[in-house]
Amino acid sequence: MSAYALTPLAKADIFDIWSYIAEDSEDAANRVERAIYDVCAFVAEAPMRGHSRPNLTKRSLRFWTLTRYPNYTVVYRPETAPLQVVAVLHGKRNIRRILKQRP
Repeated sequence: MSAYALTPLAKADIFDIWSYIAEDSEDAANRVERAIYDVCAFVAEAPMRGHSRPNLTKRSLRFWTLTRYPNYTVVYRPETAPLQVVAVLHGKRNIRRILKQRP
């Protein structure tokens, strides 16, 4: 397994996602959280697996949508070692605006 690191904002994203889902079901929240961490490890093994989104950002970020939970996307910097996860976002959020506000 290759290494990855979550930025403090990405950690906050995961906590917010977990908290929102846990209002209805902690088991479901745990499943989504586990899937997020699994995707982080998966893309860390081969960082170019994700895709770029020039319509959202000009930065060299890559995006991977969770297969089982397609509303959620992991956003990361493929060139960093360890791979740096900068955001985990719901697809209905204004991703462009959020990414502009993040370092």
